[in-house]
Amino acid sequence: MLHEQIAPDRRAFLRASLLAGGGLALNLSIPLPAMAAESGKAGTSDPRLSAFVSIAPNGIVTIVGKNPEIGQGIKTMLPMLVAEELDADWDKVVIEQADANAALYGAQIAGGSFATPTNWLPMRQAGAAARQMLVQAAATRLGVEPASLATSKGRIIHAASGRSLGFGDVASDAARLPAPDLKTVPLKTPDKFVIIGKSKVGVDSHRIVRGEPIYGIDTRLPGMLYAAFESTPAFGAKLNGGKFDAAKASPGVRHVVQLTGDGTPDGVVDGVAVLATNWWLANQARSKLELDWDLSKAKGHSTAAYAEKANALMDGAPATEIRRDGDPDARLAGAAKRLKARYDYPFLAHAPMEPQNCTALYKDNKLEIWAPTQFPSAGLKLIVSQLGMKEEDVTIHMTRMGGGFGRRLNNDYMVQAAAIAKQVPGVPVKLLFSREDDIRRDFYRAAGWHEFEAGIDAIGKLIAFKNHFVTFGDKEPVTGAGIAPGHTPAGLIPDFAIGRTMMPTVIATGYMRAPGSNALCFAFQSFLDEVAHAQGSDLPTLMLTLLGDRREVISPGEAGRGKMTFDTGRARDVIEKVIATSDWKTKPTEPGRAKGFAFYYSHQGYFAEVVEASAKGGDVKVHKVWVAGDIGSQVINPMGAENQVRGSIIDGIAQALTGMEVQFVDGAPQQSNFHDFPLGRIPITPEIQIDWVLSTKSPTGLGEPALPPVIPALVNAVFTATGKRVRSLPIKLGAA
Repeated sequence: MLHEQIAPDRRAFLRASLLAGGGLALNLSIPLPAMAAESGKAGTSDPRLSAFVSIAPNGIVTIVGKNPEIGQGIKTMLPMLVAEELDADWDKVVIEQADANAALYGAQIAGGSFATPTNWLPMRQAGAAARQMLVQAAATRLGVEPASLATSKGRIIHAASGRSLGFGDVASDAARLPAPDLKTVPLKTPDKFVIIGKSKVGVDSHRIVRGEPIYGIDTRLPGMLYAAFESTPAFGAKLNGGKFDAAKASPGVRHVVQLTGDGTPDGVVDGVAVLATNWWLANQARSKLELDWDLSKAKGHSTAAYAEKANALMDGAPATEIRRDGDPDARLAGAAKRLKARYDYPFLAHAPMEPQNCTALYKDNKLEIWAPTQFPSAGLKLIVSQLGMKEEDVTIHMTRMGGGFGRRLNNDYMVQAAAIAKQVPGVPVKLLFSREDDIRRDFYRAAGWHEFEAGIDAIGKLIAFKNHFVTFGDKEPVTGAGIAPGHTPAGLIPDFAIGRTMMPTVIATGYMRAPGSNALCFAFQSFLDEVAHAQGSDLPTLMLTLLGDRREVISPGEAGRGKMTFDTGRARDVIEKVIATSDWKTKPTEPGRAKGFAFYYSHQGYFAEVVEASAKGGDVKVHKVWVAGDIGSQVINPMGAENQVRGSIIDGIAQALTGMEVQFVDGAPQQSNFHDFPLGRIPITPEIQIDWVLSTKSPTGLGEPALPPVIPALVNAVFTATGKRVRSLPIKLGAA
């Protein structure tokens, strides 16, 4: 899929001030590019990033991590950019997590892989400007020219005289100087980097290993009560009433409160919360609630019914045309060989290891929140709109998250905790989902169905390509269920079409790691593998042929939102790299064992992957995965980058192999815990080899783009090993 090529705004500026007690404080403001600003529109009308950097008289450099930390390493990576150009001593850098504050920070969000491309230059410029101010202050103190001074590890050195000063020695003097224009500040060349490009352990890793309370689920407040919330058993259901007496009489129970929603899942929903002195007692008591639910709106919204309707819809023409180039129908009619195939994939739950939770305290008409949220400003807007509060009366403390994968972009648990706390003023309340709550009250990755058709001419050339995509929605697709008109191979085949038909659903959907791409890549790259085999070739060869010369392909209708491009040269480079590293042409000799390939571009990252897998007796095992990725000119934190790729690969394999799928009967999810929604575990983890292909482009994000290709690469390997095409996920081969 095509995404905006984010470039920093040149209107970024720096402000300097004196710390109380002495020292330098810097506030960097960076207007966001249009696409990132749109994603953060729940924030202020003037969304800006603000990075606060302070240097104390003792030389300690404190950098505020403004973005939510979800395990993606942003709390470590962004400060690395500042510290590099500042020439700080990384061992003396302290990172503090910011609270949610739209007025100071603008859009604070963990999603969309915006952080790296948005901050790459401005954060470095902030560090370089601070260094320049410190050098100027030191030059005045020492009576020398600034050009005669050098910096290293938090010190300013005058080599000619052997004198030096620490940053802290001149921080207060520097604070009185005017901040330089960021556009004029010289930056280091990559050969001078001493922090960027070097592996750095996560700033919280030691605390995690020691089991320190840094996650939302760890929040403890004096006098806190625990809430277990019984809500709708099926999407679209409404609470008519019920009997609460048995729950109220249960041990440890202090309150039973009812919530009434507006019919949408992303906010306050119908249900009853039981508040007790510990969560186990609250959860036991809620099982005694006798609730009467109106389930009529959920009737018929079942997995089997959706599949039946989708297949019927694919028998007809698409309701909407997303893109049409040339005349694919005519080209298909004249093709020497025509292929047609249908692919589908299921609803998926996010199932992070830390279930949803939020602690809230409502007191004196003000609300204080402790929440593991990927999108705090959206949560604030929900609270304001649904509870009738003022933004200035709500404080949100962002805690570290134990995973999220997009689930915590929705803040239902935050506004629900706030609504419960508002009914018991002065009492801190922790709302905690059980594992069953977490899986059954998710915002699922949407299921989808595709019918593909391709035409091949007499000399084996792919001459036409069509896709009929059946998804969920009304006037627009539901969240996470769309497709871009520039989806690869759009722009690479002259006669090409994508059409869409939508059907209604009551199921709540949301974004999952590599939104859309995690499913679309499976369908498109698997079918293109079928095309390649029909040509008597293989998928890497087909992709290289389609890519052709090095150029940028612009998506029609999207260029107005920014420079929406797909670089065929960067795609070629990663494909050629992984062909070489995997020794693609050398096939495994063991029966039932084979290699599969796939390529994908998403979130500005180009990734090609080869999977070696075996399939015996219906069981599939992945032995090794080769990865070639281009995320720009620099891998900022190699340790963090590799962790993101490995996690993505394991996630993708789990989605394909473990039986992960959520089924519905009349709007009610049928899976509830890890026994029937199994996650990836150590035995499925293969050897993973990662190679970077550096390009001239600025660095981009890495939380998502490595995941999509591993799934089709795996199913393509399964086909080569068994002769069986996998067109439906999860993989179910059956006994041989």
